[in-house]
Amino acid sequence: MIAIVDYNMGNLASVKNAFAKLGKDTVVESDPAAFGKYDKLILPGVGAFGDAMEHLRERNMIEAIKEFAASGKPMLGICLGMQLLFESSEEFGEHEGLGLIRGHVKAFDEKKFSEPLKVPHMGWNRMFTKTHPLFEGLDENHYLYFVHTFHVTCDDADDIIGETEYGYRFTSAVAHNNVMGIQPHPEKSHENGLKILENFIKL
Repeated sequence: MIAIVDYNMGNLASVKNAFAKLGKDTVVESDPAAFGKYDKLILPGVGAFGDAMEHLRERNMIEAIKEFAASGKPMLGICLGMQLLFESSEEFGEHEGLGLIRGHVKAFDEKKFSEPLKVPHMGWNRMFTKTHPLFEGLDENHYLYFVHTFHVTCDDADDIIGETEYGYRFTSAVAHNNVMGIQPHPEKSHENGLKILENFIKL
């Protein structure tokens, strides 16, 4: 069974509906004491990093998520949920993250853009992927739906499994052992997004 973490930061219904399209039941779970009974965990998220960490802290979910990650069972962060996996974020000040993947969350550096582009990065864009079970059956370059102003930077290049071009190339998918994350929204990315979620189910 797959649990979707409910910490009041994101559209959980759209993620649950995406799994339902694949014929997979999920549980929207708000009790951190119950996380360990699930086979897989989804950490979604929309909004600000600092607010999200505060919501997790208030609900006593931080240690429960870390314990789940340490169990070796598959875990997937989506959009802000992916960013929370990292050590810190500079969004509206410095905020400590879950620290499950070494690296940080930074704003797009518009000074490095090769051409004028709007931030946030919003809409369809290609992801250049490495070989990984999450991307089984997908073309190397496939389009997914993005909405974000900040992006992750990995300390260990081996944790990077997907990159996207927007002004410059940034990390858009990560995996460190059983802990994975994707910046785009698979639940909004039609067939390609559903394929990623289907691959996660199979892990």
